[in-house]
Amino acid sequence: MSRKMTGAQILIESLLKENVEMVFGLPGGQALPIFDAIHGSKLNFILTRHEQAASHMADGYARSTGKPGVCIVTSGPGATNIVTGLATAYMDSVPMVAFTGQVSTSVIGQDAFQEADTTGITRPVTKHNFLVKDVKDLAKTIKEAFYIASTGRPGPVLVDIPVDVQRGVCEFVYPDKAEIRSYKPNYNGHPGQIKKAAEIINKSERPVLYIGMGVIVSAACDEILEISKKADIPVTNTLLAAGAYPYDSELSLNMLGMHGTYYANKAVQAADVIIAVGARFDDRCTGKVCDFAKKSKIIHIDIDPTAISKVVDIDIPVVGDAKTVLKEMVSLIDKKERKEWIEKIGVWKKEHPLSYEKNDDKIHPQYVIEKISELTKGEAIVTTEVGQHQMWAAQYYKPKAPRLFLSSGGLGTMGFGYPAGIGAKFANPDKEVVVIAGDGSFQMNMQEMAIAVLNGVNVKTVILNNQYLGNVRQWQEMFYGKRYSHTCLAKRKDCPPLCNTPDRDKCPVYVPDFVKWAESYSALGIRVTKKEDVEPAIKKILEADCPAVLDVWVEIEENIFPMVPAGASLDDIMVRMNG
Repeated sequence: MSRKMTGAQILIESLLKENVEMVFGLPGGQALPIFDAIHGSKLNFILTRHEQAASHMADGYARSTGKPGVCIVTSGPGATNIVTGLATAYMDSVPMVAFTGQVSTSVIGQDAFQEADTTGITRPVTKHNFLVKDVKDLAKTIKEAFYIASTGRPGPVLVDIPVDVQRGVCEFVYPDKAEIRSYKPNYNGHPGQIKKAAEIINKSERPVLYIGMGVIVSAACDEILEISKKADIPVTNTLLAAGAYPYDSELSLNMLGMHGTYYANKAVQAADVIIAVGARFDDRCTGKVCDFAKKSKIIHIDIDPTAISKVVDIDIPVVGDAKTVLKEMVSLIDKKERKEWIEKIGVWKKEHPLSYEKNDDKIHPQYVIEKISELTKGEAIVTTEVGQHQMWAAQYYKPKAPRLFLSSGGLGTMGFGYPAGIGAKFANPDKEVVVIAGDGSFQMNMQEMAIAVLNGVNVKTVILNNQYLGNVRQWQEMFYGKRYSHTCLAKRKDCPPLCNTPDRDKCPVYVPDFVKWAESYSALGIRVTKKEDVEPAIKKILEADCPAVLDVWVEIEENIFPMVPAGASLDDIMVRMNG
């Protein structure tokens, strides 16, 4: 039975119809009717301290569950503050629906107070967006927004709602389903293409499965495992596909690309067939594109037809859902042993395994992450900020399942990890959530500690504190003659203007004091400066029944290896500083 409601009430009822459990955001003038409707409703709304953090919390919620994350903010600066979060979700194919308040339809285009062309600004970083001009269209638009965000290749959708539409009144009827003539995702791959792909795989001697986020999105991990074991095919994953394939399998190559393993990159370059599944051939994975897998035929399975041959030329494209396509392909793949190929990869693994100096008393960041992985048994949800710590986490944290490693891949968004961790913990209250952060990235959204404390969200944060913007510093060391231009986070006005010899004993006191900062929020703060204290401190924060921050003072000039320099071929991978 339909009844009359305001646009704001329609929004809230529509969210409940979509089984939305949680919404993140911040109120403002042009969204006041919405927030008045939220008051006293069944909707669980989390008031964040910054709109960007609201979008990242919605993102973390979505990545950890597979359900669309939702955020609501006001017009103008509220809307522009979520642009980075939308772009992050868009690049990484994360389902999200964002609602923004807007000035009244009668003054749109007149530079009214807190007006911004939200749909114009966000069009490049959303899968789709809407400006609702009539309250009668609102329920239908919301249904379509959730449908678009969560089907096909997922992504963020924005719905901009002018304040007069929020106040408008009409009969509320929520559609049973969305019907969009111009949007029909294709889930079934072409049988002929699937057969061709299987034939090429069966004839190959050196195949490699290259899997991306799409494998996790489509829940195709079991099919990847079945094909790889049946046909003895090694598997390499992108950053975002960590956990999609068992890391301890003999067939696992771990991550490929700029900071991928030596053996993953060597295998890709030597392969005669690459089977890319739900991956987009990102430049951090391919290196110099014209030199990527030159000896190989390339099969690409992806639900997004625009991703096919966008970066590299594809020999056998298969457009369709990864799980659906792979299910059909399994029976067409021959059971086969590729002993010579696996043995060759085994040699590369022995030549250059992931490694760091373990026999000294220094705190190496890799050691810290190994301990986190060991103490959580790889069962925690780990989110990362962006930088060196992110790559070390990808190398040394061993997630036991998909959706346990959440990171900003395509956009590389500093400030993502902490709010995303809070969003993931809201979504998974019974799981341990550990944020691995750099001291630079963490400071971009650390104000969200208030949300963790006030809501009893016991996210644990480990800061690998090297007092630098570490990733940029590494590039300055390697390619710019150690000219550390504006990357030192401890630098004061009386420091030498051209310092390139950092030394904690001589450098100024670091600001902020993360321990005192955590305590100011009534959270637990611990600092570690000695290697023998690392493991006990990690245990202490994991056991704490409150949000906790562990500030670990790691080696300042530690670098990430392996490394493929920007613009270089995967063949040019460096395993140490001298190459």
